[in-house]
Amino acid sequence: MNNGFVDQQVVVKPTGDGKLSGLTFAVKDIFDIKGVTASAGNPDWLRTHEAAVGNAPVIDALLAEGATLSGTTITDELMFSLNGENIHYGTPTNPKDSRRIPGGSSSGSAVVVASGVADFALGTDTGGSVRVPSSYCGLFGIRPTHGAISTKGVIPLAESFDTVGWMARDTETLLNVGNVLFTDQADTELAFSKLIIPTDAWAVTDAASQELLSPFRSAIQERFSTVTSPKLATNGLSEWMTLFRLIQGIEIWETHQQWIKETNPTFAPDIADRFKWASTLDRDKYEPKTIERNKVRSRVNELVGNDGVLVIPTTPGVAPLIGMSGKELEKKRSSTMELCAIAGLTGLPQVTIPVGDVDGAPVGLSFIAGANQDLRLLKWIEANKELWLESRE
Repeated sequence: MNNGFVDQQVVVKPTGDGKLSGLTFAVKDIFDIKGVTASAGNPDWLRTHEAAVGNAPVIDALLAEGATLSGTTITDELMFSLNGENIHYGTPTNPKDSRRIPGGSSSGSAVVVASGVADFALGTDTGGSVRVPSSYCGLFGIRPTHGAISTKGVIPLAESFDTVGWMARDTETLLNVGNVLFTDQADTELAFSKLIIPTDAWAVTDAASQELLSPFRSAIQERFSTVTSPKLATNGLSEWMTLFRLIQGIEIWETHQQWIKETNPTFAPDIADRFKWASTLDRDKYEPKTIERNKVRSRVNELVGNDGVLVIPTTPGVAPLIGMSGKELEKKRSSTMELCAIAGLTGLPQVTIPVGDVDGAPVGLSFIAGANQDLRLLKWIEANKELWLESRE
């Protein structure tokens, strides 16, 4: 069984005591750790790069608060997937349902936490890479407001979307990490008053997941004074997904084309196809597409404001089965991206929580708040945890 580690022997002791004393955490294999060379999920990347001379700032912040780093974890190659499968280092085994993929690209981080080997784990989320594996493995996970946490010392994918996130088995740990990392956000206990239930996001979800999630959604509505059910995307979330993929693809190719051309790395077929597709994108379309993104941001920011929470399914359904055909898997990936693109395009914080299973496989529900409302959102989820506890009993 693959428990998700690249190297469990990479251990770094805490440098202080604090909010995280006694906790262990694992790190996706793309973060700088002094004396360690990150692989980014690919042996050719490992071969052509040097060991880090220091730790990524986010790691130092956790060590200073008493946490112990205990291992590096498997990622999809150069983080360019949502599946969690890696032909070089193996596919981490989903501990909730070994027949299914763990989700990526922070697959190893999700698996070590879901297996109980680490208390929490760092990942990155560009297109859904913390949210999706958290949902598939039955975890709490957060994609922060874009730019709220430093990505220094982290191998990039697409700069205007890259975020550092984390996952845990309980709301308390998820919040405690947030208390350490969100140093610039107001320490508020204020609840949110407005709930937004976007009809088009819920329409993407399969029938079994809707049946599971709907009672929980109804229960949570009672905690809000205002509830609205708008359609987010006038022309459909598929257009938002396409917009996201184009901007992301252009940035990815600009980031990695030189290394790919010089190294000619060996990629899995699906990863190779994605990079080949990214290389065909027209750079001249980048600025017009960012203008379209700004319109999406304005639309969602207007709906959410400073006191609203948007509730959506984290993924359209449970994790796909291992070995699913390429075409079928890509179809599921596209529908998943329709949901993930909402926070991706807007740069807003999203937290996914596990609320139950369909045929033994976990299903996640997500909440998206206004920019830099991360800590407030985490506190709200912790304060209302009896709702998800009740839903799982």
